[in-house]
Amino acid sequence: MAGLLRTQAGKPKCCSLRTVIFLLIILVWVLLGAGFLNLRNSKLGRQVGASEVGGELDGPQAVTLSRMVYPQPKVLTPSRKDVLVLTPWLAPIVWEGTFNIDILNEQFRLWNTTIRLTVFAIKKYVAFLELFLQTAEKHFMVGHRVTCYVFTDRPGDVPRVPLGEGRQVGVLEVRSYSRRQDVSVHRVEMIRNFSRRRFLHEVDSPVCADVDVRFRDHVGVEILSPLFGTLHPGFYGAAREAFTYERRPQSQAHVPRDEVDFYYAGGFFGGSVAEALRLTSACHQATVVDRAHGIEAVWHDESHLNRYLLDHKPTKVLSPEYLWDEQLLGWPAVMKKLRYVTVPKSHRGIRD
Repeated sequence: MAGLLRTQAGKPKCCSLRTVIFLLIILVWVLLGAGFLNLRNSKLGRQVGASEVGGELDGPQAVTLSRMVYPQPKVLTPSRKDVLVLTPWLAPIVWEGTFNIDILNEQFRLWNTTIRLTVFAIKKYVAFLELFLQTAEKHFMVGHRVTCYVFTDRPGDVPRVPLGEGRQVGVLEVRSYSRRQDVSVHRVEMIRNFSRRRFLHEVDSPVCADVDVRFRDHVGVEILSPLFGTLHPGFYGAAREAFTYERRPQSQAHVPRDEVDFYYAGGFFGGSVAEALRLTSACHQATVVDRAHGIEAVWHDESHLNRYLLDHKPTKVLSPEYLWDEQLLGWPAVMKKLRYVTVPKSHRGIRD
């Protein structure tokens, strides 16, 4: 009787052979399907959908998690012991040795970021464009989509430089000014105007740079942040009393001697499109007010930039590695790399 059930007629009732075969086929399909999914996840990464993150993610916002191998960060071992790596408002200060560029590149590629590099080449400064563009192609945001917008009064003199895939140069013709100071003052106005008309729809991360400087080493996505400024190479180790802020209370750029953080360079700054628009709009409005009162800030747009970044703390600060004058300052040991350096020149010959 064990193992058998009998019908009323007393005949054995066994499982149908056909049923057994059908169940085995289903089991094989389930096992094969699970193996395929595991293989796909290990090779391609896992797509994180809205159900996992509590919202709807589409297009570039869909996150792909892929396996990366890198040294474990150690909580009790600081990345650098010789420099400040964090501001009092908890913004990172970027030095060589404080970031892993492979991790950062992977994160920014997931978002398909487009970087805008803005540079002004007015009058004789167009002579620096070729070296600027060539070195940017070699060192700036390599592997990412970059559009370099050249603001110039001489569009016919903009050199043609071979560019890699996803990288392009846009030429924007602007008026010239009789004085170099006027070019400096109106720079933020022109960036603001084009940000409103074009950049809001074309790029994700604008970076504003001087043209009489060349890229000498890697400058990548480690600099990107909602709002970043660069420590001025001449003042990064100086006391606040030495900072050349605008000290006249009548100016919109005025900074009291006891109200300072760092002195930022006007030659390299940026952030998100929205933050860059706010910064340039505020600095432009401040220059308009000053001009109405017959005042010109001591260092023009750089003075207004420093006032703005004092009131609106940057979310990331770049060390002087990202703007350096080797001819004037040498190469101190604290600088592990010189990434963006000034080009030797005759200031009088260029400015006249």
